[in-house]
Amino acid sequence: MTISFIRGIGKATISLISVIGCACLFLLRALWGKPHKNLFSLFIRQVFQLGILSLPIILTAGLFIGMVLAFQAYYVLVNYAAEQSLGSMVALSLLRELGPVITALLFAGRAGSALTAEIGLMQSTDQLASMEMMAVSPFKRIIAPRLLAGVIVLPLLTLLFNVIAIFGGHMVGVTWLGIDSGAYLSTMQSSVHFGGDIVNGMIKSAVFAFLITWVALFNGYYVVPTSQGISHSTTQTVVISSLFVLAMDFLLTVLMF
Repeated sequence: MTISFIRGIGKATISLISVIGCACLFLLRALWGKPHKNLFSLFIRQVFQLGILSLPIILTAGLFIGMVLAFQAYYVLVNYAAEQSLGSMVALSLLRELGPVITALLFAGRAGSALTAEIGLMQSTDQLASMEMMAVSPFKRIIAPRLLAGVIVLPLLTLLFNVIAIFGGHMVGVTWLGIDSGAYLSTMQSSVHFGGDIVNGMIKSAVFAFLITWVALFNGYYVVPTSQGISHSTTQTVVISSLFVLAMDFLLTVLMF
């Protein structure tokens, strides 16, 4: 019994190290060497696929989250006669934590799963193998543009999420709850710092984007070429990416704030 338990731990550890090494080599092959000659056009196409098509869910979620945040925060602050600080609380909560984290989770669910399914379908239909036979590197033509687009798109989506969420908070706080508009905006301006809040939030978002896109592309490339394999890899992408986002959010928050 004890030997079997130890053997199981050793097998799981070796398997984990093997997956980590394979993922690092996968990333190295995508980034190292001469880029594809049509990299810019491929990149723009992926910006549309990953960014523009994700806008509806990002903006809708941002609006409602900003409204809910303002509504809940107001009834906490009013107990301490500090309701005029609502703008500061909404802005700092969004810029430091909620904006990067929620946008990353939505991005993982929408764009990350789509990337895994797309690459997995290419792998199962031998499209990637056909590229290699024609001396076209799938890492340079397929993987690299998507990785680059994901890293650039998510911070921009986070900015838009924050803007629309702050607008939603302003709409609820000022229009519905009757807080003075000048007080809402002035407390926000006095408490938010560009370097300490906005830049750190964008750094978080860039790290999340890199991890989500890396996991999605890796799971798609090494998918089991069956319908069940693609389904499993897609689910695995969302789960692992979400856990990475939450874990890295804690680590980055400790280091930054």
